[in-house]
Amino acid sequence: MSLLDVKDLTKNFGGLTAVSDVTMHLDNNELVALIGPNGAGKTTLFNLLTGVIVPSEGTVSLQTDAGVQVLNKQKPYKIAAEGMARTFQNIRLFKDLTVEENVLIAMTDKNKEGFLESVFRLPSFYKKEAALHDQVVELLSIFKMENQLDTLARNLPYGAQRRLEIVRALATKPKILFLDEPAAGMNPEETADLTRLIQQIQSEFHITVLLIEHDMSLVMNLAERIYVLEYGKLIAEGTPKEIQGNQRVINAYLGGGD
Repeated sequence: MSLLDVKDLTKNFGGLTAVSDVTMHLDNNELVALIGPNGAGKTTLFNLLTGVIVPSEGTVSLQTDAGVQVLNKQKPYKIAAEGMARTFQNIRLFKDLTVEENVLIAMTDKNKEGFLESVFRLPSFYKKEAALHDQVVELLSIFKMENQLDTLARNLPYGAQRRLEIVRALATKPKILFLDEPAAGMNPEETADLTRLIQQIQSEFHITVLLIEHDMSLVMNLAERIYVLEYGKLIAEGTPKEIQGNQRVINAYLGGGD
């Protein structure tokens, strides 16, 4: 099977169907985009995949070290522990903590310390703390943020806050990284830097990336495959070139009759 298999995924909110019968897949180490007009249900689909909301119907299955796991009713923290990390449309950092502390929190699940060594501050405790610090610095250096370890997250410029959110997601050591509009609010220069950064992330960490994005130049430059969502339904899948020439996609964005 694929790394992630989604079958007939549906979410109803009362009489409103926000996501309807979505079937899709993600393979190892590929970069896929999810696009669609405003209100198409893209973020709702992300929330379904990452456990923020529970599907009404359908299944989400992940290939893990222990075999295939169905994620439908698992809590978000358990889904994250299985290797699925995400960022959000609206930045969700711990704004009164430092850059380093934000990243360290994300490492907690993969780097647990024993009760006794924590209470009595045994040599092993300090050894683990030093190793975690080195990991944080290494991650931040990829994003050119290693000199901002002690900066409070709320004091970072907007673009740096976006980068820190991605660093924090990567600190969980994911198999799949979900990026929800990572270029939102960025100027063209910041967007170009982000494009190079996402390519670097996929290359260096050998992970799958699924991103929601409205910046079509970024999508067409990055994505290997694209899914298109309209009114909660998938209306197209293909390469960037195929999507650019798909009349149904053009109609969804620009309007047009049948």
